[in-house]
Amino acid sequence: MIPKPYRTSLALCLCLPLLASCMVGPDFQRPEAKVSSQWLGQAPTVPAAPEAAPTAEQNLAQWWTIFNDPQLTSLVERGMQANLDLRMAQSRIRQARASMGIAGADLGPTVNTNASLTRSRTPASSTRSEVTTGNLYQAGFDAGWEIDLFGGLRRGVEAAGADLDAAMENRNDLLVSLSAEVASNYLNLRSLQQRLAIARENLKAQAHTADLTRQRFNVGFASKLDVVRAESLAATTAGQIPLLEAQVRQTIYSLSLLLGGEPSALLAELTPEAPLPAAQATVPVGLPSDLLLRRPDIRRAIAKIHAATARIGVAKADLFPKFTISGAFGYQNTNSNALFNTASSFWSLGPALNWPLFDMGRTRANLELKKALQEEELLAYEQTVLNALREVENALIASTKEEEHRQAMAQAVAANRTAVELATSLYTAGQNDFLAVLDAQRSLYTAEDALAQSSRTVSTNLVALYKALGGGWQTEEAAPRQAQGERETD
Repeated sequence: MIPKPYRTSLALCLCLPLLASCMVGPDFQRPEAKVSSQWLGQAPTVPAAPEAAPTAEQNLAQWWTIFNDPQLTSLVERGMQANLDLRMAQSRIRQARASMGIAGADLGPTVNTNASLTRSRTPASSTRSEVTTGNLYQAGFDAGWEIDLFGGLRRGVEAAGADLDAAMENRNDLLVSLSAEVASNYLNLRSLQQRLAIARENLKAQAHTADLTRQRFNVGFASKLDVVRAESLAATTAGQIPLLEAQVRQTIYSLSLLLGGEPSALLAELTPEAPLPAAQATVPVGLPSDLLLRRPDIRRAIAKIHAATARIGVAKADLFPKFTISGAFGYQNTNSNALFNTASSFWSLGPALNWPLFDMGRTRANLELKKALQEEELLAYEQTVLNALREVENALIASTKEEEHRQAMAQAVAANRTAVELATSLYTAGQNDFLAVLDAQRSLYTAEDALAQSSRTVSTNLVALYKALGGGWQTEEAAPRQAQGERETD
């Protein structure tokens, strides 16, 4: 039975947790960004797939499927499993989740057990003529519990939860970037292979022209200058082929790295040539306000604001006293056989208060620091929103204008092919000089190469648009706790 003098202390200890209901510091408020009601640019128009079109969310989540290229889809999905940056981001999520568990553990009591054996020697004195030695046996428990009266610990848990949200959104942002980078590299690879085929085809035609010119020179129907010019054009085109071959190999190496493999890991798979895939779906651009909810970097910025706001409460709670309840229970005796007797028991229980009264302004300076950090995160959020809007507008205008450029280059290729045929016929008939033939062949190669590059740019601009819209991560992971509303402030 607890002695009467200690009953008051016990009652006070039991009542203190009931008082821990308030939390100092500001509550988190989701920032509001003013955005336009519509985009300045127009979504690019691409042919629809013959099968039923997916929903807008599915289109954004797996936007790479609009190219209808199984190899591209496989590369993106494998990258999401093996990319080293993503695996490091997943590790950071586990770290943040563990940190949240550490912060939450501070809300509960701690209990420790201890046992000891001490052997001591007491020297002789004026009142004791003999030297004495003996053992002291001790075993028991001690406990402590900080009562979160002003919410500092709960604000710490809140901040750790927001850090977890930020880590999850960082991984989502990496998913967006990875899918776009894999797709861009793959499209660039197929474009380089297409340009390489064009260069080889033009070299074949130019070499044939050089042979014919050499034959005409041998029979006196062409000049030596015509032969040299034809050989020069063929050599110039041949000089482009090794450069394109090197770029093809380097692009494959880049894709291998994105998939977490050695440079040669994808050589056998990607070296065979394949056509440049074309998109077959409409782009669900949506409204500018949708961007604030969809893009992971914006959601990450919001989570960082939440964490910074909660840490203001942690710093402000340091201005107030801290209450703890501590207690101990155990046994102590010099005789091990009598250690666990009732007479050997001891216990203690009571509250304690700790309130720093003077620290040279350290606590208030720390509070101002946390407020300034929150202000910085708010400004970073505004910058992130503006950058996101700019990226979408840039992608929209680039996609629209590049499509116009591609159509013009397609017309140029058709005209140049006709020019080559006409120039060759007139030269063969002796109605034109050989320079017109060379100019026509040179212009045709230039136009075909430019058309191939423009076709690639049309596709990569579409990839950039999907990346700017924040697509490519929803299929991998559910929305963070912040978006699901699992964490509400009191």
